[in-house]
Order: sequence, then structure tokens, then C-alpha cells
Amino acid sequence: MKASLGIRWNNPFRSAPVPKERQLGKEAIVALIIHGCFQFGASMSGLFLNLYLWRLTQDLAVNGFYNMIVFLFTPVAFALGGWITKRKDRMVTYRLGILTIAIFYLVVVIAQEKVAEWYMLFAIFQGMASGFYWTGYLVLQYDVSTETNRIRFLAVNMIVFNAAGLVGPALAGFVIRLNEGLQGYIITFVFAFIMFVLASIISLRIPTVPTHHRVYHLNLMGLVMRKNAVWVKGLASFFVLGLFQGIMLFLPNILLYQTVGREDWVGYFGVFFASLTVATGYIISRKAKKEQVRKYVLFSTTGILCGAVFLLYDVTTWTVVIFMMMFSICNPLAVNTLTSYYYRLIGTLPLKGQLKVESVVMREAFLNAGRILSITLLLCFSKNLDSIWLPVVLTGSAAMQYVLFWLIRE
Repeated sequence: MKASLGIRWNNPFRSAPVPKERQLGKEAIVALIIHGCFQFGASMSGLFLNLYLWRLTQDLAVNGFYNMIVFLFTPVAFALGGWITKRKDRMVTYRLGILTIAIFYLVVVIAQEKVAEWYMLFAIFQGMASGFYWTGYLVLQYDVSTETNRIRFLAVNMIVFNAAGLVGPALAGFVIRLNEGLQGYIITFVFAFIMFVLASIISLRIPTVPTHHRVYHLNLMGLVMRKNAVWVKGLASFFVLGLFQGIMLFLPNILLYQTVGREDWVGYFGVFFASLTVATGYIISRKAKKEQVRKYVLFSTTGILCGAVFLLYDVTTWTVVIFMMMFSICNPLAVNTLTSYYYRLIGTLPLKGQLKVESVVMREAFLNAGRILSITLLLCFSKNLDSIWLPVVLTGSAAMQYVLFWLIRE
């Protein structure tokens, strides 16, 4: 009937041939496989590490300070990892990151309940390990993608990232539920350690690339910032993004556990939220256009804020779930858009791409500064999960994302 009336239904999930210039190369595919293995381990361990601390301490401040220390030391590792990348290669930094993250969770398994006693040292360890990993991977993302296929690569990366996260949380929640006490957490961390080792082995499929541009120009970034106002606004956009991300990287799972009372249900909800993100990533990979960045950011912020408003009414299972559904659908659009936009800005800097490592380090410094500030505000206004200020700070951080609209341009 629709066809006879000349009406065409644009199905966002309908497959269409991908133009040759947007297809991904061999190294891009290998990079996605490595990242998938990494995320499978990270989705099992990272999801429940904050819950593990919460179960051991029942203290929101411990979780907050733990994440603040992680975000404080991650840029330090980025700066050091950037130097290693410039002197050696991004794969050296990348493999170092995978290896140190694997060692981190091995130490968690050995320490067990001592993690709560020594949480500051563990936070420093995790911050450094994460910084090395993401320095290598963000530079690798730039290298294995091009201007024509980068937005597609980032969207497929998002699909892989969250598809790996579909199984991990459910498996971890099931394992934790089967074992008494905190033993299930330890088994989960062992599984994560094995996946990180596997990712490290697969990373050998991407060879190192010798470079003649070994000078590390991080000390010149201040001069570049004074000369390039558009790039500075791009950095500021990641600071604003961090104002919301800092809270979102640890608080939602604690809220879920507090309302449902079971780790396995936290894992099952994690699967559901990840599936929504996978669907969003698929649509972005087929339909998104790099010329519409401001529209995407506006849409994403509005959706997340609408979900956050429900928490102002009451913090219960159904309001937390609605908020997380909106976040899972809309947040990938903002992150993918900003990352693709920033990579394009890197191409406008002096020395024709030689500042990509320094640019990644600067991006992380601004992002983590925003994360630390948001957690500081949360702990200042909300000492526990029952505080009326908790949903207010969360909603305010979501509303701040509207600033992104004025910081980026088409």
C-alpha cells in the first residue's frame, strides 16, 4: 500500500552497500578485535570494581575519592605514554597499557579485601594503567582510520565496545550471585585478567611503525592554544563532557545496586543498556554525517536531560532505569561526534599531523579535569546516596552539556 502511494519508509536498520572509501582496512579490524577483548574483560571487572569497593566500605566518599585519584593520574600516564609513543611507537604504549591493566587485576585478586585498605594505591595503579592503554589506542584510532571513514570506524568501535559489554556484565553478575560473600568478585577479576592477556597477544598482529618525528612537543601546546582558538574550544568541549562523565563512570551502578539489591540484576541491566548503545552505534555507523555535529550534540543532551529529570522526582529502580536507558541511547552520539570532530581539528594543527600524540594528551587532561571537578561537587553536596542533592548535581551536570553546542562548529 505504501509503495503504491509513493511513500518510502527509511528503515535505519536496513543494510546498504558501504562505499569503498568508508570501508575499514585490515589494521582497523584487528584494532577493533583487540579492543573487543579488552572491553569484555573491562565490562566484567570495571562494572563491579566500584561495587566491590561499595560492598567493602558502604561509603560513597571512598568510591568518589578512588575515581578522583584515577582521573588525576590518568593524564600523568597520558603524558608519559605520549613520550613513549613519540620515542618508540603507539603500539609499545598500547601493549604496555594492556599488560599493566592485566597486572592490576591480578594484584586485586591477590589483595582481595585489602583493596579497601589500600584503595589510594590501587587508584594510582589503575589510573596509570588506563592512561597507557588509552594513549596507545586513541593514537591507533587516528592512524587506522581516515577522514572519509573515521566516523564509521568510531561507530563500529562503539558497537564492538558495547557488544563485548553485553556478555561481560551478565556473566560477572551470574558468577557473583552463585558464590557466597565476595568470592564471586575475585573469580570475575580472574576472568578479566585472562581477557587482558589475550588482548595483549592479539596486539602483536599490528606491527610497530618506525617514525622520524621523535620530538615530543608537549611543551609547545600553550603556544598552539594561543594561536588556534577553534582547537581550544574543542579542548573545552571535552572539559564539559568530563563534568558529566566523571559522575556517570561510577555512580549509576551503585544506584542500581542500591535500588535492586542484587549484583546479578545490575549485570542484566548492564546487558540491556549496552544493547541500546549497540543499536545506536549501528545507526550512527550507517547514517551519521560529519557536517551535523552541533545537531547531534543538541539531540543527545536533550535526551539525557529528559531522563535525568525523572531522578528529581525520586531515586527508585524505575527512575534509575529510565535515566540509564536515555543515557545509553543518547550518550554514544555525543561521544562519537566529539571524538570525530576533535580528530578533524588535529588535522588543522601545525606540522601536518605530527602533533597528534600531544593533542591526545591535551584532550585527556581537559577531560579528566572535568571529571575530577564533577566528583568533587558531588561529594561536597551529597555525602550519601540518600541525599536530595545527588539527583540535583547529576541533572545539573547533564544540563551543562548544552554548552557543547556553542563550543563546536560545523
